[in-house]
Amino acid sequence: MGAPCWLSLNAHDLDAAERFYGAVLGWTFRRGGEEREYAIGQLGEVPVAGIAAVAAELSVPVSWTAFFAVDDADTAVARIRERGGTVGVGPVAYPPQGRAALATDREGAAFGVWQGRTESRWHIGEHSAPAWLELHTRDAFEAAVFYGEVLRWADEGPGRYEVSYEQDKVVLRREGEAVARLNSGPVESGSPRPQLRPRWLVRFRVPDPDAATAAVLAHGGSVVPGDDWGGVRGPEDEARRSVVVRDPDGALFTLEAMEDGKG
Repeated sequence: MGAPCWLSLNAHDLDAAERFYGAVLGWTFRRGGEEREYAIGQLGEVPVAGIAAVAAELSVPVSWTAFFAVDDADTAVARIRERGGTVGVGPVAYPPQGRAALATDREGAAFGVWQGRTESRWHIGEHSAPAWLELHTRDAFEAAVFYGEVLRWADEGPGRYEVSYEQDKVVLRREGEAVARLNSGPVESGSPRPQLRPRWLVRFRVPDPDAATAAVLAHGGSVVPGDDWGGVRGPEDEARRSVVVRDPDGALFTLEAMEDGKG
């Protein structure tokens, strides 16, 4: 409980999204749902993320959302509200036995909570997992208090997480392996540049970021200049090979070399 457990994306054109992420990240897909408007992206045989089709005319914002596992969605939603966050959707039921809610933290970064079985058989961020997360926020320590209380990071028991404070960052670890990082920086809630807004950044690990970037451009995506922080803060590790990109619908994510992306 309390760990990032699933990644989700809304797409205006599900077929196009499958083609794009298949080319860029090497995923294959299987469709689910009665009307087959939901696809699960797999790396090999392992489910990585879900992509849901939404009508283009609805003008639904397209972005990657990280979900965190909770034992009771209603209780988690109550904790979010009590601590100054905002609940936008839910909890709502998802068959066969799941419940989910979408929310924002006090700074406006969006995230989800999930109660129930998850498709994924890996833990986001751990070992050679295909993705990991980083929160960009004004004050990582303040954010750690919010998420720690909402997601019960400090609770005792098996499988719980270690939270360490390192300079201007907070790192969430499980058995010594980094699962997610909360990072302080110059965010602006109303910025027209999404890199400067408070947000959970999804990093996808790829064998060759240059080849993946070429695939982004070849399949209708774009490269976003200015690194993870929009160029207002220097990169933490000049040797780390990563690039910020958008998919054809505008969803922002980062490609990062596998050998350098273990937290």
